Amino acid sequence: MSLIPEAPVVSPSRETAQSLSRLAYETIKHKIVSLQLPPGSVIDEAALREELDMGRTPIREALQRLAQEKLVTIIPRRGTFVSEIGITDLQRLFEARLVLEPFVVQLAAKRGRPEHWAEMARMLSEMEGRLGDNEALIALDAACHEIIYEAADNKFLRDSLVALYALSLRLWYYSLSQLGNMEEAVLEHRGILKALQKGDGARAALLMEEHIRTFQEEIQAAMVGR
Repeated sequence: MSLIPEAPVVSPSRETAQSLSRLAYETIKHKIVSLQLPPGSVIDEAALREELDMGRTPIREALQRLAQEKLVTIIPRRGTFVSEIGITDLQRLFEARLVLEPFVVQLAAKRGRPEHWAEMARMLSEMEGRLGDNEALIALDAACHEIIYEAADNKFLRDSLVALYALSLRLWYYSLSQLGNMEEAVLEHRGILKALQKGDGARAALLMEEHIRTFQEEIQAAMVGR
């Protein structure tokens, strides 16, 4: 599953109840992360049911999951809102990523297979001509992190990091107009890849920590400047 949430094609007649819930989750998540549903906006469940041609249950289940992932806030008797974005949240988010991402990359260095690193190398190579495109940079960063999460082979850590990455990705979209050129930061994955190919977990972890810090500093500077 891609770390960049996509808006799936809705075909309710072919889906089980569980699949409908997942479909609603991915669709609403995409709207939130890409700011189609901006921070602080009200979630209109009736409008979502009509748009997705679904009943109340899959929408409610999706919103409960998104609340657990801090993308929506449910306030009893008031409604459901897209979670706000703030500097404090940014700091807490990156505190968590600074602990988990270097640890996961060390696991990936031990457990990853050559095909993981071949795929990561392919992604980096194919993006060479598109690095001035912010959407391409977002896709490349997400692809590299996704490969590392899969290579680490720990579904508990992966689930946690996928949720944290979505929150980071929303910050990226939120700050796009204020950000400078993020190409250098994203291409830090080249160094991480070289360390992973050598099985050097300590070096990969150090580079990942630097990568996360760079991203945090860029986003924080952009948010302060808004």
